[in-house]
Amino acid sequence: MTAVPAAGFILLAMAAASGLVITAPGWPRGVPYVAGAAGAGCLAVAGGFALAGRTVTLNVAGWLGDPLPGQQALGLAADRLSGLFLVMAFGAAAGVSVAFASWAVRPDRPAVFPRMLAAGYALALGSVAVVMTATDAFTALFGWEALTVAFYLLAGANARDRDRAGAARITVAFGKVSGAALLIGLLLLAVRSHSIALASFAHVPGGAARTTALVLLLAGFAVKAGLVPFQVWLPRGYAAAPGPARAVMAGVCVNVGFYGMWRTLALLGRPPGWLAGVLLLLGGLTALLGIAHAAVSSRLSRVIAYSSVENTGLIVTGFGVALTGAAVGDRRLIAVGLLAATLQMVAHTAAKSLLFCSSAGLEATAGGADDLEVLRGVGRRAPWSGWGLAVGAMTLAGLPPTAGFVSEWFLLESLMQQFRVTALAGRLTLALAGAAVALTIGFAGVTFVRLVGMVVLGPGGSGTRGGDYGWTGRVAIALLSACPLALAALTPLEIRVIAAGLSPAVPGALTMGALKSPWVLQPVFAGFSILSPSWLWVELPVMLGLVGLLALGMSGRRLLRVRRVPAWHSATMGVAGPDSYTAFGYANPTRRVLASVLHTQAEVVEVVPDGDGVGDGDQVPHLRYASDVVEVVETWLYRPVIRVFGVAVACAKRLQSGRLDAYLLYMLIALVAVVAVVTALA
Repeated sequence: MTAVPAAGFILLAMAAASGLVITAPGWPRGVPYVAGAAGAGCLAVAGGFALAGRTVTLNVAGWLGDPLPGQQALGLAADRLSGLFLVMAFGAAAGVSVAFASWAVRPDRPAVFPRMLAAGYALALGSVAVVMTATDAFTALFGWEALTVAFYLLAGANARDRDRAGAARITVAFGKVSGAALLIGLLLLAVRSHSIALASFAHVPGGAARTTALVLLLAGFAVKAGLVPFQVWLPRGYAAAPGPARAVMAGVCVNVGFYGMWRTLALLGRPPGWLAGVLLLLGGLTALLGIAHAAVSSRLSRVIAYSSVENTGLIVTGFGVALTGAAVGDRRLIAVGLLAATLQMVAHTAAKSLLFCSSAGLEATAGGADDLEVLRGVGRRAPWSGWGLAVGAMTLAGLPPTAGFVSEWFLLESLMQQFRVTALAGRLTLALAGAAVALTIGFAGVTFVRLVGMVVLGPGGSGTRGGDYGWTGRVAIALLSACPLALAALTPLEIRVIAAGLSPAVPGALTMGALKSPWVLQPVFAGFSILSPSWLWVELPVMLGLVGLLALGMSGRRLLRVRRVPAWHSATMGVAGPDSYTAFGYANPTRRVLASVLHTQAEVVEVVPDGDGVGDGDQVPHLRYASDVVEVVETWLYRPVIRVFGVAVACAKRLQSGRLDAYLLYMLIALVAVVAVVTALA
């Protein structure tokens, strides 16, 4: 099958072209995103055909010239693993694109960057499709570098903003680091296999070169996904992107990092045991650090972005379980780890796309502000976006009956299989990762209760109803909201699809062992524990109705005359309005508990206003308290490195003030040194 994926790429190219050409305000600005939605739909359909076992290829050799004798023609193709990721990523991209179109056509949207934004959007989706369907190293690297450029366009779309421009540069810097790691790793494999075809890498013999390539590839993919210590770019890059562009980056594009990990495991097979342990520990640390920052952040975009760091840690932890199984030769442990990680990835894709699309509507209603204090109760003014935020928050908090509850149950169950590993080091790393994941899930509940309580259920709320999405955006929010709920109800069917998609890495029969019966699940290993998410969808509403009827019957009409107060109203008499309970106050206990993990900077300033101090409360002398959380990794790792690099640059600048004959002498000395080294080695 060639026509469907070709149509998808053509539609994405049309989206990029129309975005560069169309500059008129109003509905024309939505044309690129409508074309992108159609292209994403075509690529998702192509992924569905690949999942079903159909041949999906797109030969591009004719566009790039004829291959050399003995070399394989360049092309794009999708197997079952590629099909799984295409369905997941571009299914979400279609809904996000519709919401993007509704957001872009509003007359109050900035007019300074529509071309760059539309081009970055189309390039990002096209790059994701190229990476997921590449059959050779050159094409995969081309798509990877194109995605780095797309991230720069999305994060730096408002280049006049100095902070966003800096965030875009940081995003590109980490993108180039990931690209360099992938380049070296793929070159090592290509030298050993004498081919750039990805399938040939499976025949590379074991040894130092293969292990080094495996480490470099996983490191390159980890940088894009935001694993510690590479997570510092992700909150900045996501927060810098405008509106639903964040959903494209966090809900769609980040999956290429996980696809690379899954593909690497399928190609290279058994890793060294120490590498599995390192990934398990880094995954647990990433999850805990990400949710710690999300729990205390005061900006909505930063809360959601840091929760992406948390989800990366959870997904990589599940992948670490699979690597542990591969290291010890237990294929069922590979299956349980990959299944847990994939379920978590699906839930993250659905919830993150929904959250960032909803936050764009809420911020538009609040006049572009994303501070939680300003967004208090804005969900009442924008009910569609508020509902989407609530559903997405419930999913990432791991509450039933959402897909997040199912995925986190599978993840915890996979980490409880440490007794099946004989090596003590393997059991300890699984236990430590399990403890970190358990703490993370607990703090996630606290984090997203604050988000829903303040933004959706909070009293008041500034802004106007006109800031929410139009009817097309509301349809997109409704569909995106239905996904995490429907996935939980239909988890047995989802597992069947995932089992087919993971078959290149682990036999589908092993993954299907998670189905104890058609609607009852178990963590692959029989006799361990069971869960039925579909039955929860029946049981929870019934129990809620019974409790309501029982309360109504026992209280009579008194239940309907209960005194109601605004959510989060302070218990202190005489305190009302915005001073009753704040997002900062709610997060302060968490900040104190996590003081050893977070780097907190506080500032107390005495404010003495100009005036007589009578009248308005703002004119009364008072103390202003400000607190912010700083990235620990940035403070203790990257800033010292940057200082050393700055000293080296300052020393190198002195060479620029020399004479031309001195430069020639330096070049001659360097050339002689290189020739001497080469001669000695020869």
